[in-house]
Amino acid sequence: MLAIFKKGVIDPPKELQSPASLQASIKAASPEETMKNFLSANPNNGFSIGFMDKALLAYSNHASSYNTLQRLFCGVNDIYCVFLGSLNNLCALNKHYGLSKCANEAMLVSEAYRTLRDRGPYPAHEVLKDLEGSFGFVIYDHKADTVFVALGADEKVKLFWGIAYDGSVMISDNVDHIKASCIKSFAPFPAGCMYHCETGLKSYEHPSYKMKAMPRVDSEGSMCGAYFKVDVYSKVNSMPRVGSAANWANWGQ
Repeated sequence: MLAIFKKGVIDPPKELQSPASLQASIKAASPEETMKNFLSANPNNGFSIGFMDKALLAYSNHASSYNTLQRLFCGVNDIYCVFLGSLNNLCALNKHYGLSKCANEAMLVSEAYRTLRDRGPYPAHEVLKDLEGSFGFVIYDHKADTVFVALGADEKVKLFWGIAYDGSVMISDNVDHIKASCIKSFAPFPAGCMYHCETGLKSYEHPSYKMKAMPRVDSEGSMCGAYFKVDVYSKVNSMPRVGSAANWANWGQ
């Protein structure tokens, strides 16, 4: 999968940007060129969908050497989701959210997002903790122009994110797609974490702690985009929320 969000849609952590990208001898491919390469590599089962000058999502259900996990896509009510992996408690969660037994994981997380965005009584980290299995997903809420990304804690699903030369933020399970346009300004998306446009990167496993940027150097000795981990010495000072105020608008606070 490949997601491209134009500059201004996502405000990525500044530590994800590497000055080494500007000094690299390799010319960066534009995000659009990388998207074309993704589709040409998946001519029979790949497709993309664009949203004006805001976002591009590309998906292929074809298993590859770098990722053999299940891949799903759905779009309902202007909410678009690419889901990687599987949930062990899918049936129970479908019942909880009032979905049919045939609903897949992409449909489930889209419905969970919509329900909690509009009227949910729980913060986002509590919802993500209910997902049992190996997963990673990217949601683009076209109507709200909002992005939500989450990655399971077991590290069986891998996602990478980076900043292209034009300021676009790119997310993919294939690091080569990210490197092509972001050069050195990329990093693995941290396991057990979520990103939302309004509140940035957070750990849904440890929501009361801030995230810390960790310097990262590649095999060539070049500084790359930082990796993020939970800073156990920097607790977030926030009052607990209950009732209708504790919804997706608070994103885990």
